[in-house]
Amino acid sequence: MSDLFKLSIVVPCYNEEEVLHETTKELTAIVEGLIGEKKIKPTSKIVFVDDGSKDKTWSLIDEFSKKSDLVSGVKLSRNFGHQGALLAGVTSASKDSDAVITIDADLQDDVNAIPKMVDEYLDGAEVVYGVRNNRDTDTAFKRDTAEMFYKFMGFLGVKLVPDSADYRLMSQRACKVLLSYRERNLFLRGIVPLVGFKSAKVYYARKERFAGESKYPLRKMLKFAMDGVTSFSIVPIKLIMGLGFFIVFISLLLLIYSFIRKINGDVIPGWSSLMISIWALGGVQLISVSVIGEYVGKIFNEVKQRPRFTIERDIYTEKTQEENKR
Repeated sequence: MSDLFKLSIVVPCYNEEEVLHETTKELTAIVEGLIGEKKIKPTSKIVFVDDGSKDKTWSLIDEFSKKSDLVSGVKLSRNFGHQGALLAGVTSASKDSDAVITIDADLQDDVNAIPKMVDEYLDGAEVVYGVRNNRDTDTAFKRDTAEMFYKFMGFLGVKLVPDSADYRLMSQRACKVLLSYRERNLFLRGIVPLVGFKSAKVYYARKERFAGESKYPLRKMLKFAMDGVTSFSIVPIKLIMGLGFFIVFISLLLLIYSFIRKINGDVIPGWSSLMISIWALGGVQLISVSVIGEYVGKIFNEVKQRPRFTIERDIYTEKTQEENKR
């Protein structure tokens, strides 16, 4: 791929007014550098996606887009979540971009890895994953739980790229294949490896958040992990079935044991063991119903076929149309 290509960098934003100036500054410097090196076209864009922010995020995006031809934006009609915002940006940008990079607005992912991703793309890779080379900025709890999550997903048969989040480059062809996956329960970290094509990895050190608060507290992280599990594997349901058979087997053993004690004339008080059994089985049943309910709920959301996002305004498309008229 020796010809210049159009690159779009999609940046999902939710209440990011505190970091937006610095993010725009750093990404603009990267894009201008790549244009100066004649690796990408001057029409390349930074596409900020406002995911229903309640602060001045969209007004800043609109302001920056008027000051710079490199900056554009997509405004969603409400908050659709991080994955929905990513998909909305990829949908708009991939229409006329040869490659799309997705990166969060908080500057924790090193923007200096972008030129390396571009080089891998120029060498023929259609999917380039940004992979963390360490987790020094994470707490011990987050490091341990992240490692457990990746191992558990591997056990379930889900192919993930360890220590890779949503920082990646995808060719236009790869983006189109990604967009052909129509599920509403989005877990892009699991979907992107299913796209296939030649892939590569670029390693970088993750930094502290530049400003503002994390948009992924523990509650959202747990929900994200649950979505990942239930969107890609039915192994939990099979485990529940196995647990049911195991409990039945233990019950049969206890029944045989009780008969033997009865034959030998031993008196079994019974109350404690009965109550423990009732509470244990009740707990197992509630957990089992809850897990199955997660799958039923996802089926419920899928069959309704509601839009995964709604775009209120698309500055990216507006600018592209203007450039094509020139």
